Amino acid sequence: MTPTTTPARTAPAAPAASAAPAARATTASAASRPGAPAEPHPQAAAGTTPRAASKADPRTAAENTGARSDDAAELIAGARERIDALDDRIIGLIQERMAVSAVIQEARIGSGGRRVNLAREMEILGRYRDALGKPGTALSMNVLELCRGRV
Repeated sequence: MTPTTTPARTAPAAPAASAAPAARATTASAASRPGAPAEPHPQAAAGTTPRAASKADPRTAAENTGARSDDAAELIAGARERIDALDDRIIGLIQERMAVSAVIQEARIGSGGRRVNLAREMEILGRYRDALGKPGTALSMNVLELCRGRV
């Protein structure tokens, strides 16, 4: 039995950032500016995924997935490939968010402001919490920590 899969949806393209903030961000590298290509996830750049690396594993598909039937193992393996692709996209989006945050921080510091805007961070925490529940707050804290300081 072959699992049915739906075509992967592509994320909508991020709106192009205006050139003005990027022009003011003189110390950011070209890869960290909005509109510049984000650095790909290392596995995506190498053309491999964790799943591709495990294909040489001599264990059966059922053993690799913990499933008790070949049909379930096949379904799980396909779903895991989709999860790996989603994780690669999530990592790329977080890298893009980090680059945009760096531009904002440089502009804020360059104008005499502080690196972090706590009121804005509280908005973001609430947004994640409202969308994802209590674990969303922890996730947003990690995202904010990643994006706070590489100026």
